[in-house]
Amino acid sequence: MKTQLRTDITIADICKGFQYNELEGKGLFGLDGKLTIQPEYQRNYIYADGKRDVAVIDSIIKGYPLGIIYFNQTGADTYEVLDGQQRITSIGRFLTKKFAIKDCNGMEQYFGSLSKDLQEKIMQTPLLIYICEGEESEIKEWFKTINIAGVPLKEQELLNAIYSGPFVTLAKAEFSNSQNSNVQKWSAYVAGSVIRQDFLHTALDWVSKGCIDNYMSQHRQDNNINELKAYFTSVIDWISTTFKSVEKEMCGLEWGRLYETYHTHAYSSEEVDKTVKKLYGDPYVKNRKGIYEYVLGGCQEHKLIEVRVFDEATKKSVYAKQTKAAEAAGQSNCPLCAIGNNNNKTRIWKLSEMDADHVTAWSKGGATDISNCEMLCSTHNRAKGNK
Repeated sequence: MKTQLRTDITIADICKGFQYNELEGKGLFGLDGKLTIQPEYQRNYIYADGKRDVAVIDSIIKGYPLGIIYFNQTGADTYEVLDGQQRITSIGRFLTKKFAIKDCNGMEQYFGSLSKDLQEKIMQTPLLIYICEGEESEIKEWFKTINIAGVPLKEQELLNAIYSGPFVTLAKAEFSNSQNSNVQKWSAYVAGSVIRQDFLHTALDWVSKGCIDNYMSQHRQDNNINELKAYFTSVIDWISTTFKSVEKEMCGLEWGRLYETYHTHAYSSEEVDKTVKKLYGDPYVKNRKGIYEYVLGGCQEHKLIEVRVFDEATKKSVYAKQTKAAEAAGQSNCPLCAIGNNNNKTRIWKLSEMDADHVTAWSKGGATDISNCEMLCSTHNRAKGNK
């Protein structure tokens, strides 16, 4: 890959013809149409937080260096931003009055309200730009290794760079657009940030069964995302139909896996809702995130909700009481061994060889307290299960 250092390009040059799409969060063009500010392999604009965008402008005004910017030369007189699009977009948005900075008196100032000499200082500030030329694979490998702005690329942002093309363009327009009217509904079940590609990553993870790399490689040149949208919508609709109430613990669960495992089962949404609410109200349920898989699986895997737990003090107390009574009676301190007919009938087990068990199963209304606790040898405890 060849590089050429340019120090003659000013902010005025870069921002000539600047365009910004508020709906998609994209800085689109600069250099009077010759510069593509956000190629598809670039992440969305993430500096619009009133801090990082303002810091870029403050740095220019104070004469601080902005760092090196890299352009990829795509034609005889055309370029795309390889690294620096967050800074360039921040500058362009400020010049087009998208946000204000505060002056020394704490007053908000848009670009147009600054003094003429300060406006001129900003416009004539030169930028340190390397123009790069190389094959697509070289450019993308370089893009993956540079991160001057200090915000590490997420996995999906890297994948978007590697597999840029019509499929990524369409997928980002659907799943990386904060203005999409469906985002609020999706946010109940999908964790993360839209503009940092978390929703797109989740959608791809679901449809690919975890093989995102392979899926994006296979579909890179597709001119539609029909399968991706249909599968994602099916999962979301299944969740919202099966579970009537929306709780915060639902966000970020492995819904793709749960859909694949359980979507062919028939559920009564009324009964599911009743069970979920009962579990939410049970003080012995320690893991609320596990409630959903627990209910989908027929309320069998108690470990999902962490209820079969007696503390160590309870175990020791019950063990001591059972052992004392067993020794006095000449029988095993495991109640089930004591009624058996083998060599363990009179065996006194060590505490480490026994497990705490609910006398009346928790799923059948038994409480997790000392009055409902008994110690069984590990073999009998495993055999008892949920009886």
